[in-house]
Amino acid sequence: MRSSNPVFSRRGFSRDNGYAGFNTAPQAGYAQGNPYAQNPYANNPYAQQDLQQGAPPQAPATTGRMTMDDVVMRSGMTLGTVAVGAILAWALLPISATSYGLAVGSAIVAFVLAMIQSFKRTPVPALILAYAAFEGVFLGVISEMYNSQWSGAPFQAVLGTLAVSAATLLVYKAGWIRVTARYARIGMAIAIAFVLVMAVNLLLVAFGVADNGGLRSFGPLGAIVGIIAILLGAFFLTLDFKQIEDGIAYGAPKNEAWLAAFGLTMTLVWIYIEMLRLVAIFSRD
Repeated sequence: MRSSNPVFSRRGFSRDNGYAGFNTAPQAGYAQGNPYAQNPYANNPYAQQDLQQGAPPQAPATTGRMTMDDVVMRSGMTLGTVAVGAILAWALLPISATSYGLAVGSAIVAFVLAMIQSFKRTPVPALILAYAAFEGVFLGVISEMYNSQWSGAPFQAVLGTLAVSAATLLVYKAGWIRVTARYARIGMAIAIAFVLVMAVNLLLVAFGVADNGGLRSFGPLGAIVGIIAILLGAFFLTLDFKQIEDGIAYGAPKNEAWLAAFGLTMTLVWIYIEMLRLVAIFSRD
């Protein structure tokens, strides 16, 4: 099973290159002492090469394999593009019906680009950066809109997103959360159910059946839903961290760092949007 994020269709690292998310990661405690357990390296040519050479499954930086530096650099480029797009949109697009239309259009284009990349077998850096740029325009406009009603809400949302990300990384690295296939299945089932419920809620609101946004209102119920959404964002982060960790350990190709940056960006955007709504809810009189 591969890592995922809010669009649910992002591919993991390339299966043709021997890495397929959770399928090739060794499960601690499963194979140990079990002669019938499948060799976790059986379908991973990079891991097999390391084992034949008598070395642990580590990816040296000089062989064209993905490293943490690659992931950090690509993530910085992608998130930087989002930030630049947001700043320009905030500065150049005054709050108006036109800017709202541009925000919606940018969100649609970003979603389409994300879906195209999700179904491609290899990462396309230009496509990922274009997604980040359009996502940035969308975030810039809605952030300005929220700031006009709740001064300082975007800044608080950024701090909240950083806090959630740092806390998630801390508990992941400390081993308090073990990202296993079972953990991923349960979390994905909850996430899919959440998205389906939100889709139904949107339809009910659109047809006037539910008032004031329904489950996405700016009241206590909306706050509860927002907290659940942020927790799901943290869940997606743990899957992203696991995917990156395994990709580096088992020698994913260097260009796959773009997929890691793509997934992290999508997850952080999800958390930021939900955090922005939550700040607005708690800022209401």
